[in-house]
Amino acid sequence: MQHIRNAIRNVPDFPKPGIDFKDITPLLASGSLFKEVIDAFADRHHKNNIDVVVGIEARGFIFASALAYALGAGTCLIRKPGKLPHTVHRQTYELEYGTDAVEIHLDAFQCGQRILIIDDVLATGGTVAATAQLISSHFDVEIVELNFLMELDFLNGREKLPGQPIFSLLNY
Repeated sequence: MQHIRNAIRNVPDFPKPGIDFKDITPLLASGSLFKEVIDAFADRHHKNNIDVVVGIEARGFIFASALAYALGAGTCLIRKPGKLPHTVHRQTYELEYGTDAVEIHLDAFQCGQRILIIDDVLATGGTVAATAQLISSHFDVEIVELNFLMELDFLNGREKLPGQPIFSLLNY
């Protein structure tokens, strides 16, 4: 996995001073590395009978679509408010200074489906916690696991996800 880690570029002071941004665009630009990442997730779940892979806006869409294809599953988008064209459920969550929300279509899942949630990074955990809450409070489905390309351990995002099975390909 070191070669995958090496493909993720550190961008200091982006988007603001003090932030060391993990830029995944060099990884995505390499067909072989991107394939290796998707294959790693697919290998983990090929026997789990995943029905739908949920991608969190926006970089999660990249991984969700490719992984859903690899697993022969459907895909579902979690979006910021006002971005989905049909009737939605909404989950609001707290930020350091204010609130935000995520939405999902009312008809995103069928009863009993097995769901995998994926995003590029687990940082503070707020968005993925809201996503898991949104799904579990409105749908009778099983969330099999939360998956991330990378996890920023020092931000303690797992603390917002008690009892949730989590897998991160890389940890920082």
